[in-house]
Amino acid sequence: MTNSALFDTFARAPLEFVKGEGAWLYTRTGEAYLDFAAGIAVNSLGHAHPHLVAALTGQAGRLWHVSNLYHVEGQRIAAERLTGATFADRVFFTNSGAEALECAIKTARRHQHVHGSPERYRIITFEGAFHGRTLATIAAGGQKKYLEGFGPAVEGFDQVPLGDIDAVSRAVGPQTAAILIEPVQGEGGIREVPAAFMQELRRICDEHGLLLILDEVQSGAGRTGRFFAHEWSGVSPDIMAIAKGIGGGFPVGACLATEEVAAAMTPGVHGTTFGGNPLAMAVVNAVLDILLADGFLDEVARKGLLFRQGLASVCDEFPQLFSEVRGRGLLLGLKCVFENTRVNAAFRDEKLLVVPAGENVLRILPPLNVSDDEIRIGLDRIRAAARTLTGAANG
Repeated sequence: MTNSALFDTFARAPLEFVKGEGAWLYTRTGEAYLDFAAGIAVNSLGHAHPHLVAALTGQAGRLWHVSNLYHVEGQRIAAERLTGATFADRVFFTNSGAEALECAIKTARRHQHVHGSPERYRIITFEGAFHGRTLATIAAGGQKKYLEGFGPAVEGFDQVPLGDIDAVSRAVGPQTAAILIEPVQGEGGIREVPAAFMQELRRICDEHGLLLILDEVQSGAGRTGRFFAHEWSGVSPDIMAIAKGIGGGFPVGACLATEEVAAAMTPGVHGTTFGGNPLAMAVVNAVLDILLADGFLDEVARKGLLFRQGLASVCDEFPQLFSEVRGRGLLLGLKCVFENTRVNAAFRDEKLLVVPAGENVLRILPPLNVSDDEIRIGLDRIRAAARTLTGAANG
């Protein structure tokens, strides 16, 4: 299973899948794996969902790409649905989460420039954050392992400890334009930001004329049981970057903003060739059909509680392996005592797929339409892996 012509940038598992259906993936030899990785929170409705397949194939037979030189009806429809269900008034469609964050950063800086404060370009970010792999977004994340070897970091980001509101206040200066935060740090280890902290950030932004930017690339699109995770705090941002689950597996992202903020982004100041193409918009609208249907997000919250209770029971049963359950809805994490890569391999041996994260956590990210039975199967496989690990440790 070698890929000699590819960049060697991924430490891939020794697996290749040729088919997916719902929460299941199948190898070439027919082995079935329960997919609680969901393409890293991307496959929000599982694999080969019939409504998404019909939307994509139907659009593929009509029109693929025309560029943003012309109107794309699917963009208008998707944007109206997104703004109708969120704080936002305007949407810019992209191809990925990193591009959505680039647009968010540029929009914040441009807003300050247009409103007579061109010196305001710096953005306060938080330790443990992950905002993407572009030069600007790795600088925003601030993690050495992503910055090393790429020359001087893009200037303009000031990192503070997550949860330290005094550090945030001290970091605010005459050059500060915005605060950027993930309501739940995904790569950082399923670290949920308390509602009170989010509310304090909103207060600081309002007091100092700053913009609040939310990165909901991983936590959004229904994953926590609300359309977007910040809704749990009662706080509204000025700008929000989304991607992953909003496309259900098709590459798409978006930057959402209020009318006042988006007004700074006039013709020519930003653009994209592929962003918002007809194929992507057909899938986004199909995903929204399901996510915004009555009762769907309530079911995500209910299943998330069921799963979390099961994981808490696993922690009680195997305290030598797991110390904590984290997260909300179906954005869940197990903090491991053993090295999480070792635990991940044990899960994979039981044909259960999850995703390692920071702070020695394993992310558990099933599709949002996972069944109760599949949750129970997943818990059974976690217990089987735990018994194997316990036996190996005792042996």
